[in-house]
Amino acid sequence: MVVAEMSSGGLRSMKSFTYQVLSGRWFMLFASLLIMSVAGATYMFGIYSNEVKTSLGYDQSTLNLLSFFKDLGANVGVISGLVNEITPPFVVLSIGVIMNFFGYFMIWLAVSGHIPKPQVWQMCLYICIGANSQTFANTGALVTCVKNFPGNRGSILGLLKGYVGLSGAIITQLYHAIYGDHNPQALILLIAWLPAAVSFLFLPTIRILNTTQQTTHNNKVFYNLLYISLGLALFLMVLIVIQNKLLFSRIEYIADGLVVFSFLLLPLVVVFREELKLNQLKKTNNTQGLADSVLPQLKVVTENPQQPPSSTTISSQQKESSCFENILKPPNRGEDYTILQALFSIDMLILFTATTFGVGGTLTAIDNLGQIGHSLGYPSNSTTTFVSLVSIWNYLGRVVSGYASEIFLTKYKFPRPYMLTLVMLLSCVGHILIALGVPNSLYFASVVIGFCFGAQWPLVFAIISEIFGLKYYSTLYNFGAAASPLGSYILNVRVTGYLYDKEGLKQLKGKGVIREAGKDLTCVGVQCYRMAFIIITASTLVGCLVSFILALRTSKFYKGDIYRKFRMETDDAENDNNNNEMEITKTGTTNSQIITSCSEERDRNNRK
Repeated sequence: MVVAEMSSGGLRSMKSFTYQVLSGRWFMLFASLLIMSVAGATYMFGIYSNEVKTSLGYDQSTLNLLSFFKDLGANVGVISGLVNEITPPFVVLSIGVIMNFFGYFMIWLAVSGHIPKPQVWQMCLYICIGANSQTFANTGALVTCVKNFPGNRGSILGLLKGYVGLSGAIITQLYHAIYGDHNPQALILLIAWLPAAVSFLFLPTIRILNTTQQTTHNNKVFYNLLYISLGLALFLMVLIVIQNKLLFSRIEYIADGLVVFSFLLLPLVVVFREELKLNQLKKTNNTQGLADSVLPQLKVVTENPQQPPSSTTISSQQKESSCFENILKPPNRGEDYTILQALFSIDMLILFTATTFGVGGTLTAIDNLGQIGHSLGYPSNSTTTFVSLVSIWNYLGRVVSGYASEIFLTKYKFPRPYMLTLVMLLSCVGHILIALGVPNSLYFASVVIGFCFGAQWPLVFAIISEIFGLKYYSTLYNFGAAASPLGSYILNVRVTGYLYDKEGLKQLKGKGVIREAGKDLTCVGVQCYRMAFIIITASTLVGCLVSFILALRTSKFYKGDIYRKFRMETDDAENDNNNNEMEITKTGTTNSQIITSCSEERDRNNRK
């Protein structure tokens, strides 16, 4: 009987702990990491773009137009932001699941010949829908994590966006493990179902939690998660180098995929450890409060009595409701802007312009890596290497800029816009290397461009959250991302694609060949991309200048304590809890004294 009760109690305790883990903030962060680790399929366009180009007979301008709609879908997430303002995060993630599968599955059907060749506008629509699912994943998971950890937003953005950057290499290794090698059509199919399946699996766990319950050692946990992600990135880097030199069998690909999968599950160890600490702390508090439980009539009132709203409160509410009157009267930096106040502010205009030139240039280089390598005479298997290098250094750029900017901001009050300016300046090195076409320099250019592309995003999104507040962060986050497709359209479609096709037609004319309709147009030589990347370098320098202007404007703001608001909220909550505990202790002591006094009086009467 006793054994049965003990086993029943142990089972009940295990169920309680399992529920605590699955409903806790750390498991939600783990689920977000997995969603982000397969949410960067848009960065893999360079791997399967040649397959789309040859199977559908596109020229480079048409392929770049397709790439532009991919970037448009991947970065214009205003709709997902507005949906997230009025619905729970699982609704946003569910919409992303449907869009991801539909968009990429239709591309797979077209490329594999299962349906008749679609019109160009249809392919643009398919890839735009599929890529737009990434904004729903970002909004549903990443924005939710930022709101759940407002005092660690630099680390959160760096870590989660880092996994997005690393997702290209992760999906590539899983593709090798599941489908083998040299089958780009199967890769498109994997992109269709894998991100959708992961997001669907973790739908119930992504939600807004109470930020006042955060512990004081969050930084240590984030660094542990960072070390795990660095280990994964290092393994992938070594694996890519070996795969580029040696031929792997199917069994070896499967083994590599299992190692990658194990790295993805390793953060669970951190999750369980944190929840065990929390569980032990709860048991300690319950033990200390056991003596108070003998006073069933004890009641503590923690809420203040309601007071009728004053005229000042009513007038302030009326002012808030008339948002159109305050568009050009924004609050101080760091306070919660309305959507219109943020969109019409000079700071947002400057940041948007800098992002357009900075991110647009690096994104153009990433989208054209396959064609750049082909035009410079690199072997075909190097394309996968370039994309994987970009993916890994994209990850490193995100985590380095996220964590480093957090450290520099906290310890030295170094504004994030200054770091954004330095990153854009560094990206010019990669653009110049592509323009010069130095032999074997594309490997180094891939590293520089991948790092700079990744490093810009956590900085841009952190700057938006710090200047304009978190109240409408879902929408403003996605508005900031919309600068990327604008820059991609200008620099990729109108500049790079046009100059590439112009040079390709010039080469055909020199050979005395007339291009046939429906056949892809190929250009060979350094001159295919030289002028385009000289223009991109110049535009990136303009972005550096604009970003530096933002740094000067916000320098005084970043010298102050920008996280004071959230720290005060946490301190107030802790003080309230401490006051409640003191009140319970005082009340318990008073009742105990009354009981003792009554007992002594009763004993004296009995003796009489």
